[in-house]
Amino acid sequence: MALAGIALAQWRGQSQEFSFKGFTIRYWTAGQGKPLLLIHGFPTAAWDWHYLWQPLSERYQLIACDMLGFGDSAKPRQHAYSLLEQADLQQALLAHLGIAEPVHLLAHDYGDSVAQELLARHYEGRIALASCVFLNGGLFPETHRPLLAQRLLLSPLGPLLGKLFNRQKLARNFSRILGSDTQASAAELDDFWSLIASNNGPTVLHLLIRYIPERRVQRDRWLAAMQRGELPLRLIVGAVDPISGVHMLVRYRELLPNADYVLLNTIGHYPQTEAPAEVLQHYLQFRQAEDP
Repeated sequence: MALAGIALAQWRGQSQEFSFKGFTIRYWTAGQGKPLLLIHGFPTAAWDWHYLWQPLSERYQLIACDMLGFGDSAKPRQHAYSLLEQADLQQALLAHLGIAEPVHLLAHDYGDSVAQELLARHYEGRIALASCVFLNGGLFPETHRPLLAQRLLLSPLGPLLGKLFNRQKLARNFSRILGSDTQASAAELDDFWSLIASNNGPTVLHLLIRYIPERRVQRDRWLAAMQRGELPLRLIVGAVDPISGVHMLVRYRELLPNADYVLLNTIGHYPQTEAPAEVLQHYLQFRQAEDP
């Protein structure tokens, strides 16, 4: 079953905005029912969910935003970007929308780390969650294998390399992390690049990439929250992802002995765009089992 998706121009036309710490944040809502917060990854944006948006909106109240520094949201050039602040942003968006009931999470990549922070806050009594599903991401710093481009962004050359980042480099990096049979089309790469380039985005990539060392600082706190076992969790992972594929799943199973997971054998780092119908199927199965 193929999912139609939403053209980027149409997606952008459906966006709304609110202010977070004086910065303009673009966000999307759709559907009715239990709230489901979708959290995108680096370096892309909430459009990553466009294949899943319509079918999920038939069952749930969907909320997603371009996080600070991403997509069509503000990208301040002198800012100390933080995963903790991005979690603050997600909570501010929920408050803006008046959502007080427990929230379900569906997250990917960088968004996994934001979801882990929200999970820790759930057990600290700072937010009420109902479940969390992770797609490929650096859940554990010890298994995260960043691309060379990401490592260089962390180096003193980062500011220069960010400014030089372009669509050609994006295409080269994506070709390495997607499955051999699920590569992005030229049109998809154009759209991904449009979102990255928006608001002079390449100039902040070296600031956003600080999430990698921040993950190490928060690692034990986030792991402890995942190991509590009181909130339903699932991992849906593309196996051939060189950054956080099957090798990350092995560690996931070691650290969470009763782990609920699904392995997509031929899929890479972006399951929601490479195999959206499979992700939808496995997400709905998870919710059917967990929802009262």
